[in-house]
Amino acid sequence: MQGCRFPSGGGTIEKGAMPFLHQYFGNPLLSALARLMFNVPVQDIYCGLRGFRKEHYLTLDQRCIGMEFATEMMIKSSLNGASINEVPITLSPDGRKKRGPHLRTFRDGWRTLRTFMLYSPRWTFAIPGVLLMCLGLLGYALALPSVSIAGATFDAHTLLGATMFIFVGYQTLLFSLFTKMFAAAEGLLPQDPRIKRILETVNLERGLVLGTVVTLIGLGLISVVLVEWVESGFGTLNYPDTLRQVIPGVMFAVLGFQTILASLFVSILGMRRRS
Repeated sequence: MQGCRFPSGGGTIEKGAMPFLHQYFGNPLLSALARLMFNVPVQDIYCGLRGFRKEHYLTLDQRCIGMEFATEMMIKSSLNGASINEVPITLSPDGRKKRGPHLRTFRDGWRTLRTFMLYSPRWTFAIPGVLLMCLGLLGYALALPSVSIAGATFDAHTLLGATMFIFVGYQTLLFSLFTKMFAAAEGLLPQDPRIKRILETVNLERGLVLGTVVTLIGLGLISVVLVEWVESGFGTLNYPDTLRQVIPGVMFAVLGFQTILASLFVSILGMRRRS
């Protein structure tokens, strides 16, 4: 059970009971992020009035020690499939005289946002990684055939920038997998059956073979240009044409080598520790 002080959840905030920035920006925004990222069905993520069984709390294995302790409780409860209900309450102005509020707006807001990022590899790594790779592939689709749009020609420089997006996007996706596996092994996140299916399909041996093949494709593209350079007597090449081979060649070679390293690292993460 979770209390809710906001009118959106049936609660009431009396005049002067909550700072303006907390009431209209900080708490609603972070509560919305909790609903989006973790499916936490609450309108007031920071409300301290809550009830739970001791048995449930012991299963959460909480790690945070600051203001984000309360949000970590809600996140883990939702991830573990606990039933969460909000009840409307009334927040009255703080009547304490000797001591002021212990909440620090920007410090504690950042710590909460940081907790959200740590507990959500999907939003922190996977989604940005997919977006970056899509931008990179779009750049390739425009630059390889040297497409012109509204007087702007997408050529080798675009291809180079697109390769950067693909590199960063692929590495970000790998970090999503690494983080998910580590967090599940350490009890920070529940086991994800989707990750298990991926690892069963792409095991160490298949990852090594795939990475090797992709690396050889990249080295092959680079070798073609190298042969042309040798045949030209190590002179000047037609850079717009050769870069359309060299840049994709470098991309495939790096992605293949990253895949080999990632396959080895994932196999290490997947090893069970002895108790």
